[in-house]
Amino acid sequence: MIFSMTGYASLEQEVSHGVLVLELRSVNHRYLELQLKLDDNVRMFEPQVRELIGQRLKRGKVECRISLAQRDTEQRQVQLDDTVLQQLAQMMVSVQRHFPESRPLSVADILRWPGVVSSEGIDHEALSIAIRESLMKLVQQMTEARAREGAKLKAIIVDRLAEMETLVDRVRPLLPEQVNIYRERLYGKLQDAMGSADDERIRQELTIFAQRIDVDEELSRLGAHIEEVKRILEAGSPAGKQLDFLMQELNREANTLASKSVSTEVSQAAMALKLLIEQMREQVQNIE
Repeated sequence: MIFSMTGYASLEQEVSHGVLVLELRSVNHRYLELQLKLDDNVRMFEPQVRELIGQRLKRGKVECRISLAQRDTEQRQVQLDDTVLQQLAQMMVSVQRHFPESRPLSVADILRWPGVVSSEGIDHEALSIAIRESLMKLVQQMTEARAREGAKLKAIIVDRLAEMETLVDRVRPLLPEQVNIYRERLYGKLQDAMGSADDERIRQELTIFAQRIDVDEELSRLGAHIEEVKRILEAGSPAGKQLDFLMQELNREANTLASKSVSTEVSQAAMALKLLIEQMREQVQNIE
């Protein structure tokens, strides 16, 4: 199965302390880049969240938001974390020692500092289990969304491959005739220009030139690359990096085909191939 790197999923889960709100979104990226935005109530679970997502997603720029909306906030008791306050005080002393002109933190600044204010009565073990279960559901939703998008990308690429095969099949029968026509035309021009030059020598040079403009090898490699793209699509993700490499190789062969072309038909086919390859490359950039 082919997976896209683009996806979105969100989830709200009732827990004993309130409502756990989770959001996961991803876009294409060369590697896996994970950005976590957790509120103070769940910040301590960052390693767990990072590990779980990293085990299931391989590529993409992924943003994960998790927050805990607690019930009865007007009756909820809060407390200050003395350890965090002591660390903050030590940092303030150190900063002002190096920068005497710096402004001290206000009470509002201190209360907004992550981890200073904590809620009483939260069962962290139960919350950890709830986060893990909810996050697994969320990642599954994301995976399903990426699979649906991946199926669409695969269909687009397969369609473009079929068009490429049609172009290759259309060009191949034209090659012998096109080369012969071009060789005879060039022979006539050379004979007129060189007058009494050795006829056999001219034909030898034309044969060498005809071999240089023969694109049968390029068409064969195009066919081989097309088959390899199909194989990788059937094998499934992770396939993005392999497909990206093959797009480069396909483009290389199409460029060579264009440079060796001696007829309008072949030149037009080469340009059409390059357009199809570029369209596929745009889709491949989103494949995991």
